[in-house]
Amino acid sequence: MAESLGNMKRTHMCGTLRTSNIGNEVVLMGWVQKRRDLGGLIFTDLRDRSGIAQIVFDKDVSEEAFIKAEKIRGEYVIGIRGKVRKRESINPNLPTGEIEVFVEELKIFSQAKTPPIYIEDEDEVSENLRLKYRYLDLRKPKMQKNLMFRHKMAKITRDFLDENGFAEIETPMLTKPTPEGARDYLVPSRVNPGKFYALPQSPQLFKQLLMVSGMDRYFQIVKCFRDEDLRADRQPEFTQIDIEMSFVDIDDVLSLNEKLIQKIFKEMLNVDIELPLQRMSYKEAMERYGSDKPDIRFGFELKCINDIVKNCEFKVFSATVENSGDVRGININGYADAFSRKNISKLEEYVKTYGAKGLAWIKVTNEGVNSPIAKFFSDEEMKKIIERFQAKEGDLILLVADKPKVVFDALGHLRVEIAKKLDILDKNEYKLLWITDFPLFEYDEEEKRYVAKHHPFTSPMEEDIDLLETEPYKVRAKAYDIVLNGIEIGGGSIRIHDSELQQKMFKALGFSQEEAWEKFGFLLEAFQYGTPPHGGIAYGLDRFVMLLTGNDSIREVIAFPKTQNASSPMTEDPSTVDKRQLEELHIQIVE
Repeated sequence: MAESLGNMKRTHMCGTLRTSNIGNEVVLMGWVQKRRDLGGLIFTDLRDRSGIAQIVFDKDVSEEAFIKAEKIRGEYVIGIRGKVRKRESINPNLPTGEIEVFVEELKIFSQAKTPPIYIEDEDEVSENLRLKYRYLDLRKPKMQKNLMFRHKMAKITRDFLDENGFAEIETPMLTKPTPEGARDYLVPSRVNPGKFYALPQSPQLFKQLLMVSGMDRYFQIVKCFRDEDLRADRQPEFTQIDIEMSFVDIDDVLSLNEKLIQKIFKEMLNVDIELPLQRMSYKEAMERYGSDKPDIRFGFELKCINDIVKNCEFKVFSATVENSGDVRGININGYADAFSRKNISKLEEYVKTYGAKGLAWIKVTNEGVNSPIAKFFSDEEMKKIIERFQAKEGDLILLVADKPKVVFDALGHLRVEIAKKLDILDKNEYKLLWITDFPLFEYDEEEKRYVAKHHPFTSPMEEDIDLLETEPYKVRAKAYDIVLNGIEIGGGSIRIHDSELQQKMFKALGFSQEEAWEKFGFLLEAFQYGTPPHGGIAYGLDRFVMLLTGNDSIREVIAFPKTQNASSPMTEDPSTVDKRQLEELHIQIVE
């Protein structure tokens, strides 16, 4: 039968005991990690969130505790009272490895069945099983360490923002569906039949209203919801560090956030981040790295050779240039020997997943150039290509010819894929940079119209406002993203604070005045009563923590995440509901 705490009160966490505690009477509580019965002695590792302590049941110390200890097994929850002694055989792998606790009193609070997964970090169990028994998975030291890291990082963020004059303000979870990019999660209203709330994709509109209200500096660590396809660093519900400021320009927002980032790295990892952080325009990032979130820990930068190959005999290249396409490539410096023709064929299949039709290659050897396309180029043309890539013996040049977007996508991903294959990425190296001067719009091939690159409330550069109605593709945004090791961890912008300009923006996006007021009327009306210039940023907390803890999936740093198909094996959601609930909500399921 399970025992209660009674008068037993915990004095220490298991992992905190040291040689300075020798001779002390302590009370520990936790889970039995393992138990070894050596006849007259029973050794047990007791585990809690702080770590493990070895406890010893000795008949000569307490026969009653020893007899009870013969019943305990793995994952039993127990409490013990005993004296700390110096350990005879020291375990250098444990912080508590120099001491042990001889037990004088034992309470068994809870028995446990044999767990379906091992409670150890190196357990190779499938992710689905881990998520089904997440409460057991979270007992693993690495998982508890991840959650404690996340907690501390959130606290550092709160403290920093509080010290810099920000107020933490909650915004509604049930709000109006608005077209902000991703698909909304809808919530039916029982008291307003046929009408729906949306769960917020972000607090964007409310934080702008808080600036209109005069709150000046706002932040929130907040849940956001997007009904989109998932991947390793996406979840249907995720957490943002959301920040907004009044009377600021781009430099103000970036400067404050650099100090926050610097503080997080110093206090969480003891890593010194040098300020100011590097800034790179969107155009430069695409030209050099084929990505607006470039990993700059390594080279393999893109080079354009349109001018060299526009008249060459290799029609794949010359025709591409003639049709306003691009011919670009990367130089895998010094690694040519690592790529056989078979390996290069695999790389070709890889770039095809990003729309490329093929992958040309040139190896520079001690005997000259080795390439299946070399015969199509004059000596002068080949010499210029080699010079453009600054290629030398042992280098491999990889080339893609296609529409600019396809070329950037293919080579941008290829350079990272090759870096991973060559194992040259150091998780302990942190390269941060700001990407600025984004295009305000991007063309949506499916909808055949321009859509907002970030969101409809992003301010255009003043000098580009006149282009909104005539050449929207040329308009640059006052937007910025913060990138860490090739992954975007946050992004924001200076917002439109002028109602007339906001109307122009909606018009450029294809909204009629009526549609704009129907969707965003409350914001547009608020702007008519005096709006300060304002801007902000939002970080993906899950993604940020994932990177700083060296994990490859945000599911490793979220307590109860969803699977790839947005479901929970543990709670078995989403689930069906009974007919009565549906009737109350005036909802009918159509097969």
